[in-house]
Amino acid sequence: MSRSPKLLMAAVLAAAGLTALASPAQAATVTVSTSTDLANALRNATPGTVIQIRGGTYYPTATLQSTANGTASSRITLRPYGTETVKIDGSNLPAGSWIFKLTANHWTVNDLTFQNSPDSAVVCTSCAGTEWNRIRTINGGDSGFTLTGDDTHDNVVRNLDSYGHYDAANHGENADGLAIKYGSGSNNLITGARLYNNSDDGVDLWSWSAPVTIEHTWAFGNGKNRWSDSAFAGDGNGYKLGGDGEIVAHVVNNSAAWDNAGNGFTENSNKGAIVINRTTAYANAKWGYYFATGAARLGKNLAVSNGSGLVNKGSSVVSAGNNWDAGVATPRFLSTDATAAYGARDADGSLPATTFLTTGSTTIGSTMD
Repeated sequence: MSRSPKLLMAAVLAAAGLTALASPAQAATVTVSTSTDLANALRNATPGTVIQIRGGTYYPTATLQSTANGTASSRITLRPYGTETVKIDGSNLPAGSWIFKLTANHWTVNDLTFQNSPDSAVVCTSCAGTEWNRIRTINGGDSGFTLTGDDTHDNVVRNLDSYGHYDAANHGENADGLAIKYGSGSNNLITGARLYNNSDDGVDLWSWSAPVTIEHTWAFGNGKNRWSDSAFAGDGNGYKLGGDGEIVAHVVNNSAAWDNAGNGFTENSNKGAIVINRTTAYANAKWGYYFATGAARLGKNLAVSNGSGLVNKGSSVVSAGNNWDAGVATPRFLSTDATAAYGARDADGSLPATTFLTTGSTTIGSTMD
């Protein structure tokens, strides 16, 4: 009976008193319980590495960061150990620091809270193929979660909570819940986010040159001076969808903006064919929808009780099926009590169930889920 080359080599080595070389080791699962170990694990990760953080609150003294790439088939994963709760607190970082900076591809980051950052909490720069699930960014000194830089593409941010951010040095002018700014890259998706009580905007897409898709997201309570700043400068738009001369067809589906100090949804000088479909703008201080200069496509949207009015739209806007269009009725909300919108997310991380701003309509407004 003939033997395979591998078995024959093993027999030869055994006869010589040697041990056969092991097959390549699988990527490690690394469990960390200190900020130092976490920093080292992030820096030294390789494709397939799983970094598990033991429960507790961590106080790094320098920005946690990595440039290590995973691959599409062998991702790097960062998550808590089991079901333990992990908070990464920036209180001990130097002024102007971020908590976590990722400049890498094919990471999955799950179930972490980043709080009290001196500057932005989480910054993913020139990233591709990353996935962020059930992340919380709270009470930072600039925007909570940021995508930025060239070649930032194919990233998914799912079920983000980002709130309480305020940049004191600029009197609240810059701190957004979610910022996708100063860069390029397509196929970036935001879904299931709650972006609220930030000093500037809920979402800000300033100077971003490729379409971003936002869906099933709520932006509320932004731009209010909660910090007793006598020179407060926050804008307070729910969704700021452009700026800096970029002409981009961003897409917002089935989302809501309410109780913001500015507009609910605004082009912010973006003349592209922005698509806004089945959204709701309620009780924002300015316009529900401000698309005065661009070529937006507004369909099946619902505006109620906004301070400046339902919509400000220019002649290039295509508008159909919205409650400001002829022959379209305004359905009644089942509830205008927002209490449940602040509640705990469902077990899978999805937005909490609520009747707030729901109407039961299958043809107009956000379904609020």
